[in-house]
Amino acid sequence: MDVGIGIPNTVPGTTGGQLLEWARRADRAGFSTLATIGAVSYPGYEELTVFAAAAAVTERVRLFSNILVAPARSAAELAKQAATVDNLSNGRLTLGLGVAWRAADYTLTGRDFSRRGLAFDELLPQLSRAWGGEELVEGTRPVAPRPVQPEIPVMIGGTSDAAIRRVLEFGVGWTAGGLPPAMVGEFADKVRAAWTAAGRDDAPRIAALAYFSLGDTEADSRRYLEDYYAPRGAEMASMIADNALRSPEAIAAALEAFAAVGVDELILDPTVSDPDQVDLLADVAL
Repeated sequence: MDVGIGIPNTVPGTTGGQLLEWARRADRAGFSTLATIGAVSYPGYEELTVFAAAAAVTERVRLFSNILVAPARSAAELAKQAATVDNLSNGRLTLGLGVAWRAADYTLTGRDFSRRGLAFDELLPQLSRAWGGEELVEGTRPVAPRPVQPEIPVMIGGTSDAAIRRVLEFGVGWTAGGLPPAMVGEFADKVRAAWTAAGRDDAPRIAALAYFSLGDTEADSRRYLEDYYAPRGAEMASMIADNALRSPEAIAAALEAFAAVGVDELILDPTVSDPDQVDLLADVAL
């Protein structure tokens, strides 16, 4: 199982310098992936802008938006932004995309939360067209440079039947956001079964996310997670904060549990912004 690390683009108080140093250390340490999370309605750094900067200070680590709220952007914007990052990184971008759950993300971008699923279904094929050099609207010009990769890989988030359909139609796999190993394994089995039934010879890629912090950081870690998930209610936010991995033993157990259910890559997402967390995690997880 590959082990990736998130970058603290949504942790309050993180500086631009910390983001760049975090990316450098993740690249040197040997993590498979540098990942973001994000919400338009939370005061963090925008994901693809962070990746553009990270691409300039790294050489091999892949870049993975896990996840980006796709229907809160137009297809033209997202295709252009993603192709830009793919070129700056020499073909290291994977897009993790989903509809997410914050209605405010849609309010703030002038989009309709109630039709987010339909908007996502409209956007996904347009990305492929844009990266292939096609016009998105008759009479306009292509909006994006060609990516370095033949096509930027897309991982789909969500746990609905529609998510499975989108994986089959547009994705290379499925990414699980903060679910425990047993639930990840259960839904991943559904994705694999649908993939096989569709006649695919290969296998879908499965990724998962778990939050972590190491050292004397629990108070800051909890404060951030409870704030980030506050719109879901205090009880849910507290449960998410409780479940973060905060010891070498907890991280080792999580690595074993996610590998056992067939996860191809586990992303360990930070809850504090000190770049020393990269080295502490590498000592435990790599």
